[in-house]
Amino acid sequence: MMDEDDEQSQDYLFKIVLIGDAAVGKSNLLARYARNEFHPNSKSTIGVEFQTQKMDIDGKEIKAQIWDTAGQERFRAVTSAYYRGAVGALVVYDISRRQTFDSVGRWLNELQTHSDMNVVTILVGNKTDLKDAREVSTAEGKALAEAQGLFFMETSALDSSNVAAAFQTVVKEIYNILSRKMHLSQDLKKPDMSSLGNGKTVILQEEANDTNNGAKGNWCCSS
Repeated sequence: MMDEDDEQSQDYLFKIVLIGDAAVGKSNLLARYARNEFHPNSKSTIGVEFQTQKMDIDGKEIKAQIWDTAGQERFRAVTSAYYRGAVGALVVYDISRRQTFDSVGRWLNELQTHSDMNVVTILVGNKTDLKDAREVSTAEGKALAEAQGLFFMETSALDSSNVAAAFQTVVKEIYNILSRKMHLSQDLKKPDMSSLGNGKTVILQEEANDTNNGAKGNWCCSS
């Protein structure tokens, strides 16, 4: 049994995956968010690694376990297993490379195929610092996100713009969905919420068909 302090310090664990083509800046987004670092000459990620970040929401400690999924095609079979159990995802493209934007639909399909449940998803247009090289407009990113029912944000891992906000948007929406489900369960007098707290990994069940409904219209932010 956990004592009260331990239980209080381990409220929720959310698994979040970073996906998108190679060299769109996924690893640097995670490095900037988790360690406030940026590596301009970072090599392609080999396999999968993750970082754990803590947030406080409504007095509860939320741990986001963020997985960096390699974008290179030859690793797809290795990383597909890591979608399972994910409750959040950042689908990243490079605003200076249209090909990476064109790949978003494939990544969304892969996420849907390999994940076990509905996943809170944000579309992230990275590398806004490359303004002169932009090939994908902010409006195009917003339009795609709206069509797919996703959150949307443009970021720069280089100058930190909106990096924390992108991750926090996903974590807060997962928590909001979880809170609504818990209140609904309490209202219906269904006390079995053992998978939703006390340090347990969070599962958003299939019936959470409202997972991304709140996303539309929440367009934030562009540099």
